[in-house]
Amino acid sequence: MQLHIISFDIPFPANYGGVIDVYYKLVWLHKLGVKIHLHCFEYGRAHSKELEKVCEKVYYYDRSTHLGSHLSLMPYTVQSRISKKLKKRLLKDDAPILCEVLHTCYILKDPAFEKRLKIYRHSNIEHEYYQGLAKVEKSFLKRLYLKTEAWKLKRFEKIVSHANLILAVNQNDADYYRKKFPQVTTEYLPSFHSNSEINIKEGSGNFILFHGNLSVAENNEAAHWLIEHVFSKISSRVIIAGLEPNTDLEKEIEKFDHIDLIANPSDAKMSELISTAHIHVLHTAQATGLKLKLLNVLFTGRHIICNQHMVEGSGVIVNSSINIANTAKEMISKIEELRSIGFSQALINARKEIIQPFNNQTNAQKLFDFLFRN
Repeated sequence: MQLHIISFDIPFPANYGGVIDVYYKLVWLHKLGVKIHLHCFEYGRAHSKELEKVCEKVYYYDRSTHLGSHLSLMPYTVQSRISKKLKKRLLKDDAPILCEVLHTCYILKDPAFEKRLKIYRHSNIEHEYYQGLAKVEKSFLKRLYLKTEAWKLKRFEKIVSHANLILAVNQNDADYYRKKFPQVTTEYLPSFHSNSEINIKEGSGNFILFHGNLSVAENNEAAHWLIEHVFSKISSRVIIAGLEPNTDLEKEIEKFDHIDLIANPSDAKMSELISTAHIHVLHTAQATGLKLKLLNVLFTGRHIICNQHMVEGSGVIVNSSINIANTAKEMISKIEELRSIGFSQALINARKEIIQPFNNQTNAQKLFDFLFRN
């Protein structure tokens, strides 16, 4: 039971959305006895001994970041990950190949792999995701890059027609692929994550939490929007936590005594914040993919207030343990309503109903069956 996985980045530490799905997929497939040959493209993250514990072999590849990769009609995110070494290693056997996100899919149309089982693991509809990032990006040059990359990714997406299977993290996105590539089997398979069971504390906390990778434009924009329209209008203590906040966000937070920033928290610190917060406020402008921060909060956090985009197509069935608020006014009203209400055992039981589709063991078995029994 051999499997090649091509990862767009080194997936450990599993501390941001995309690599969380990759890393915990490795963990759970390893538990099922799969011998994984992991191929990682590196840019800024260290080689990891932890990956060797769950993989048969780990290979690392430099990205081609020279000017030519930017000037190609191929998306830069794809062009920079084309590797002759990777192709040579993949051809040493006939094991299935799983391509993590569109950025690693260049090999799908290569005739040398025509008879191989090839799987595309979707994370977002990439051109829509990049268009969304461009809308909130303030730098002209970065916005130009994102718009150009979105156009290139839309052209490149047809390569998915050469896959044997598409595994989508979002139900709506799965429907998109079924319509666009009806000749390819598409299955909904939620993201893998760090949680094995519900671990929510009853009672109350004393702060509201917004968290995410703050270096991502989408999360940075959400933080600014929430500060301006929601958090600045309430008196409750607010904590904003995440990786690499920029100076503009830091300066904005400094204006308010009741809002604190925790930059680059350790995994242990982030887990503590999520489990002890009274209310989690989640907001996104894009209804694509599956937000891993939502999964973490579903398993370990108390009250959740989020907009419809956050749960749309995610497989999350909204019940009494999650609150939908699509406007600033609705969010403020929900915060005022929940601030004095403890999280009860009844709400924990309601949350247990929500998390059923996101069981790692069940989903790993589904993936195993796709790979080796169909």
